[in-house]
Amino acid sequence: MESQPNSSMDHNEVCKRRFWLFEIVSQSNEFSFLDQHDNLRVLTATMNAKKSRNVTENGETVEDSILMTLIGNGEDLAPMVRHSFEMGKPETLVLQLKHVVKKKEVEIEELCKLHYEEFIVAVDELRGVLVDAEELKSELASDNFRLQEIGSALLLRLEDLLESYSIKKNVTEAVKMSRMCVEVLDLCIKCNKYVADGQFYPALKAIHQIEENYMKVIPVKTLKNLVEKRVPVIKNHIEKKVCGEINEWLVHIRGTSKEIGQKAIGFASSSRQRNEDMLARQKKAEEESCLGLGDFTYSLDVEEIDDNSVLKINLMPLYRAYYIHVCLGIRDQFREYYFKNRMLQLNSDLQVSSLQHFLSSHQTYLAQIAGYFIVEDRVLRTAGDLLSPSQVQAMWETAVSKVTENLEYQFSHMDTASHLLLVKDYVTLLGATLRQYGYDVGYILDALTNSRDKYHELLLVECRQQIKDAVNDDDCKQMVLKESEYSTNVLCFHLQTSEIMPGFPYVAPFSSMVPDCCRIIRSFIKDSVNYLSYGGQTNFFDFARKYLDKLLIDVLNDVILSTIKSSNTGVSQAMQIAANISFLERACDYFLQTAAKQCGVPTRMIARPQTTLNAKNVLKSTREKSYVALVNLVNHKLTEYLSLMEKVNWIIDDVAQHKSEYMNEVVMYLDTLLSTAQQVLPLDVMYKIGSGALEHINNSFVNTLLSDSLKRFTANCVMGINNDFKTLEEFADERFHSTGLSEIYKEGSFRGCLLEMRQLINLLLSSQPENFMNPVIRMRNYNSLDYKKLAIICEKYKDSPDGLFGSLSKRGAKQSNRMKSMDIHNFEYKLFEGAMLFFIAVFLAIRDDILQEGPHALVTSLWLSQE
Repeated sequence: MESQPNSSMDHNEVCKRRFWLFEIVSQSNEFSFLDQHDNLRVLTATMNAKKSRNVTENGETVEDSILMTLIGNGEDLAPMVRHSFEMGKPETLVLQLKHVVKKKEVEIEELCKLHYEEFIVAVDELRGVLVDAEELKSELASDNFRLQEIGSALLLRLEDLLESYSIKKNVTEAVKMSRMCVEVLDLCIKCNKYVADGQFYPALKAIHQIEENYMKVIPVKTLKNLVEKRVPVIKNHIEKKVCGEINEWLVHIRGTSKEIGQKAIGFASSSRQRNEDMLARQKKAEEESCLGLGDFTYSLDVEEIDDNSVLKINLMPLYRAYYIHVCLGIRDQFREYYFKNRMLQLNSDLQVSSLQHFLSSHQTYLAQIAGYFIVEDRVLRTAGDLLSPSQVQAMWETAVSKVTENLEYQFSHMDTASHLLLVKDYVTLLGATLRQYGYDVGYILDALTNSRDKYHELLLVECRQQIKDAVNDDDCKQMVLKESEYSTNVLCFHLQTSEIMPGFPYVAPFSSMVPDCCRIIRSFIKDSVNYLSYGGQTNFFDFARKYLDKLLIDVLNDVILSTIKSSNTGVSQAMQIAANISFLERACDYFLQTAAKQCGVPTRMIARPQTTLNAKNVLKSTREKSYVALVNLVNHKLTEYLSLMEKVNWIIDDVAQHKSEYMNEVVMYLDTLLSTAQQVLPLDVMYKIGSGALEHINNSFVNTLLSDSLKRFTANCVMGINNDFKTLEEFADERFHSTGLSEIYKEGSFRGCLLEMRQLINLLLSSQPENFMNPVIRMRNYNSLDYKKLAIICEKYKDSPDGLFGSLSKRGAKQSNRMKSMDIHNFEYKLFEGAMLFFIAVFLAIRDDILQEGPHALVTSLWLSQE
């Protein structure tokens, strides 16, 4: 297969290379290397020549074969000839060419000899053809002449016909052009009328029809130029008019957004109220069903949609403006313009006015925001692609960030819980409204969660003041209730002590502080649940219980403790407060049930032990503290009465026949105390108070006898004390049995609280004090006496004439000598017994010290015995 020379190689260069190759072949008849751009036909000819290297019979050589091949292929030999002359060897080429000529002549002669006969036949045929051609030529000439004669007349008629056709065509085109101009002018007139009437969409439709159907084919250049100039002007005019209308609409929609938001929030409020009423009826029915209080019928409540509940928002100007801009081909420009202006309005609406308090402006502020996003939701759903979801989301995120910031700031500066609750309620309605339109209001409601503690702190402060006022205004007297007051002060708080309806007027065991505090706590629960129940949350009972515990512990309990510890609190007040605490402790179950009911928690759920209030145990502890404080107050009052013992003559000569004045006061006070305690306090508490009072009296007498201010006392004084204690013991026994304590405390009594003083009196007045040395008698009759105390008291009792250590002072002057002698012996004997009793007591005291404190107490004890 032969290949053509490279197109990028110069033609002369190819010829030079061929001649150079031809020279090499002519000299050596062979070659061993070729450039890849040499003509392959030379190589083919050379290879064919090698097959017959021997000289032919005509003397043809390889060089002749190559040259013949090149000439046979029609190659241009001019460059080869030029190159041979440049090389100075033209003779060789000439010889070769001559040899080729001779060879061709020989071939021609041979060819002519071969086809001679056929050539003669062909020449004869050619001569026949020439004769026929001459005949045909003459016939054509005659026909042409006749045709020219006939066609001349027809040609004239044809020219007239063509002229008529040309005139008709021109007229037709003129009519068509006129008709087109008329149509264009009609559209222009309609467009002008539409623009004048403000019907911009039909006007743009007419312009679009002119541009699409007529603009490029208007035949009259003047009219075409005029239309081309006026169309952009009309479009600009329409765009300005539409922008003016949309600006007016933006102002209008911003003004009506507040009304739209207020209506929507009002609908949400009504819906919430209906849901609450329905839930209340449902819970009531379920509770009555669980209690088996009757048969129930079920009905389906169908909510009818009121036409007034549908928000009517006029978006027609916006639709028209947007569609006109779409027709003008500037849709994206209008979308950007609308989004930018609405964002500016939103940023302006999100600013809180500093000229007005937020409490009075929060509804307007939040309603404006609600209306804004209701409008944007309607635009997103009905205005095509005017607004994208991402743009609405960007608006919403901006609003959420700013509203949350404003709410947190305003909440932090509020100092009244009711104000914060009002704002919270409207924010909740805002969230419920916008949630219906698909907005995520979680972050806004989080602002309420963040202010939850702040609200309850304010609420606790208000409740603390209210509870303080209720406690301070309480006269600490039992309430006397009429039948109409019984349900509002007792039954509604579950404070009744019996299921049986009492007689009226009913004397309640508590004072007015209890129902007043219960009402305050109930109001606190309602306000707390109102704040916690936002955003459709259902699991806020734990928070309500936590804040209820906080109120009962940190506020109510703290106020009660402060009142108990107050120096102005008397015994009757402390007793009534202690009784009130027990009823408040009982009301804790009612408070928990109220909180659960308001939170929508079933009653069976709060029956579990883990759902009880911690405040119940705290109030129980406070009640115990109040009992201790009451006992201390009683003891303090008794100390005041017993202080009259300072007027007692401890070394009196005669025995008093009547009760002491101070003991009368003590008995009267104890009688009043126990009577009041029996009315308002449980029996076990009354027992504690009575026991504590009597123990205090017992200890006061013992301490008086042990006091350093009392140097000595006589047997007559002890007999007087004995008479007083008998009166006190009789009163203690009577009260112990009359109050029913004897049936509860069968192994104890009030008399047992005076046992130490009674045993001491018995020992001091005993005619056989040596029985104290008998362990059996001592454990039976004197087991409450302390050896140390007894030693000190016996030492003060030694100078008594009729006692263990009495003297002979003030005996009757008329006694006989024998009686005097007997008195002296009796005195000496009793003096010996008293000394022995004293040393026994001292010895026992020393023994107890050594056993309890160790050997180091021995020295001290010996020193005391020496003293």
